[in-house]
Parts: sequence; C-alpha cells; structure tokens
Amino acid sequence: MKISDLFEARPLLCKLFAILLFSASVTAASGQKILRVGVAGLTHDHVHNIMHQFKSGEVIIAGIAESDPQLIARYKKSYNLPDSLFYNDLPTLIAHTHPDAVLAYNAISEHLGVVEICAPKGISVMVEKPLATTVKDADRIAALVQQYHIHVLVNYETTWYDTNQQIYEMVNSGAIGAPRKMIVHDGHEGPKEIGCSPDFLNWLTDPVKNGGGAIRDFGCYGANLMTWLMKNKAPISVTAITHHIKPNVYPKVDDDATILLEYPDATGIIEASWNWPFSIKDWEVFGVSGYLHALNDKVLLERTKKSYDSIPVHPATYRDNITYLQDVLSGKINSDDDLSSLSNNLIVVRILDAASRSAKEGRRIAL
Repeated sequence: MKISDLFEARPLLCKLFAILLFSASVTAASGQKILRVGVAGLTHDHVHNIMHQFKSGEVIIAGIAESDPQLIARYKKSYNLPDSLFYNDLPTLIAHTHPDAVLAYNAISEHLGVVEICAPKGISVMVEKPLATTVKDADRIAALVQQYHIHVLVNYETTWYDTNQQIYEMVNSGAIGAPRKMIVHDGHEGPKEIGCSPDFLNWLTDPVKNGGGAIRDFGCYGANLMTWLMKNKAPISVTAITHHIKPNVYPKVDDDATILLEYPDATGIIEASWNWPFSIKDWEVFGVSGYLHALNDKVLLERTKKSYDSIPVHPATYRDNITYLQDVLSGKINSDDDLSSLSNNLIVVRILDAASRSAKEGRRIAL
C-alpha cells in the first residue's frame, strides 16, 4: 500500500498515521529510508511537485508551515491532506516533527529566514531557485552553513534534465573541445498568462520579494548551468539589458532580459523572458570542434563539420530533487560543486545582482 492510499481513509486513521510518521522511520520497499521533510510555505507553485511526490509515496511530508487560511484550505482540498500536517510557523513544525530536512516554497527574499531557523537546529534546507535576492542574504546563508555544518541546496527544474547532464559529461570528455559560446533560452509567455496562482504572482512580480522579474526568475537558470560548465568560476564581467514589454501586466518588474557573461576564453548569453511564444528551457554549447543543443529534457542534438544529428540520451544518475537530497544528507554523494551546490549558487546570485545593476546603470559590471 502507498503512503498516499492511507490518507484516502477515514480522518481518524489519517491522524493516527501522521503521529506514527513522527516517531518511526518509514522505509521504502527497497529498504531505503524515505525522507521526512518539512515544507516551509505554500506560496510557490513549485510546491505542487512535492505534493505529487508525497502522494506517490516518494517522500513523507512531516509537516507544513503556513499561516494563510485560504492557502491551507486549498491544499487540504486538492491533496486530501489531514489537519495534523499543518502548523502556523516553521519553529513549531520543527519542534513537533523533527524533519530530516526542510524544503522552502516561499518568496525568494524569505529563504534566509528559513535557513536562520533551521541551521541552529542542524537541519539542512533545499530552496527553490534562486538562492537569494541579494548578495548580502546569500553571504549570510553561507556563513550559517559554515557555522552549523548543514547543507543548503537549490532546486532547479533543469538540474534533472537528462540532456543537460549529458552535455556536461560530453564537454568534460572532450567531445566538442573546449567551450567557447554558451546560450540559454528560458521562460514562457508570462506567469500570469500561463495561469500561476495569485499567491505566487504576488511575490514573483515584486522587485523586493523576487529581486526582479524575468531577469531573476529565468536568468538564474542560465547562470546556474554556465557556472557549472565553467567549473564554478565566476565570469570576468556581466552586461545586461532589460525590457518592460508588458507594463500593464507587470508594472513593477522587467519581463524580458538578456545577460552577457564574459569569461577568459568563452562567452555566455542568457535570454530570459516572460514574452516567449511558448515555454522554453534549452541550452546550446559551441566548442572548438562541435556543437551540442539540448532542446529540452529529452532531445539532444550534436553538430560537427560533417554531421548534424539527434543523439541518444541516457538517463542521468539523479532525475529528481528528493532522491538527490536523500543521498546528500546520507553522505552518499558530495554536492560541493554541482548544480544544486551552495558554491555554484553564491556565484549565481552575484551574476544576477550584477545583471540587475548593469541593466539599471547601462554599463558593464566587472566581478
């Protein structure tokens, strides 16, 4: 029987089972312990991912910290969640449930607050991208990680793309020679246009809570991938331009951005927008002797002087954040320089900060 099946039963059984989860280790059919996580906030629409993972028995939600009654009611109804899972704040959740880790699904500006609560208790945190809205907040998170010896990881959808992982492997094996140009296109028609919830839109379109508009929401993907491919080396400089194409829809923030990253022997171009004709998350890498293009998570093209073909894509080692997080916490893998790592994402925050300043001041920003 799946964990989710039990929650379809009577309310009393739901409550009894929730209590048992807090006091016993639950294991998967394979014998591996299932991760017990606390959920901080429900305002980020990516929280639906963890809800689906919970309902399918891939993870245990020990508790949810949320104070908004309408949000609580909505998620209770949508996922048939018992009252016993909900707490008004994160400290109360932690005190009652002692989760293995906490996943943050709140505004980017609130990530630091989650880490400040969890770090002294030795609880690791995974936040949705990007890490922070400011360099100051990012540096404070790094200091807490060092002081309390926890993990703070960042979850990007594109981290779990088989194609992106294969590009990294192929470049590092010399398949196309040293990288010279990297281009990332990210975004969609706009968060309002695609039907994001009002609670998500409220902070996603706020210059303080999100740090900006498309430049932050989608600029972070390219910065993350390029930092990874360049072995966690920051670019020499950042230059950016932004547009405000739909001021009536997004009055407070940009909705289109182009970011240029300068490296000693390579150039990165990040095109982030809420004005694409369709959703897009792709990655192009030009090397000395060839070209790779991940059109999405499944399709990978390779071009040389003599050929241009789709190539087979093999499954990546990790294809979701929960399996990865579980292995990081158990010490099975080292996350020091991968896409979710703190070291990578400290650079991402610096790139995005420089990009915002460059667009505002109309000049190249040296890092």
